[in-house]
Amino acid sequence: MDREGELLSARPALETEGLRFLHVTVGSLLAAYGWYILFSCVLLYVLFQKLYARLRAVRQRHLDRAEAAAVEPDDVVKRQEALAAARLKMQEELNAQIEKHKEKLRQLEEEKRRQKIEMWDSMQEGKSYKRNARRPQEEDSPGPSTSAAVPKRKPDKKPLRGNGYNPLTGEGGGACSWRPGRRGPSASGG
Repeated sequence: MDREGELLSARPALETEGLRFLHVTVGSLLAAYGWYILFSCVLLYVLFQKLYARLRAVRQRHLDRAEAAAVEPDDVVKRQEALAAARLKMQEELNAQIEKHKEKLRQLEEEKRRQKIEMWDSMQEGKSYKRNARRPQEEDSPGPSTSAAVPKRKPDKKPLRGNGYNPLTGEGGGACSWRPGRRGPSASGG
């Protein structure tokens, strides 16, 4: 029992010494850095509050998105069908435009082929192919014939200024007359 008594008496001494050491180190730490520790704790508290609020907002947005995504499957199917119908309609319009364009190209090719045949026939007969190529266009147009067409007016050839007008020398009238400077050595005395 003697040993047990020593252990019991030694234990409180160690505990008190440990408490004293803890009290001295913590006390000196708080005395030196107390305000810094206090401000850091307040800053950490505010930071955690803001992060918690943001985390809650993100969760709420995520739940809202999940609810929005969980709309009726029928609505999704209807939307996809409408999109497919719109695509089909646009494709049909495009195909119709392509067909119209192809028909125009065929008509142009047929017209060129017909003109070439007419040119060949007229050349075989010994006629000018240019005159013959122009004739179908004249026949198609319901306008007046070429013999009744008004001849073009010839422009007047009279000069805009007098006969002595030369813009390089400045002669011949006009309010502005520029003349080039004299060539030669400068007139400075030196």
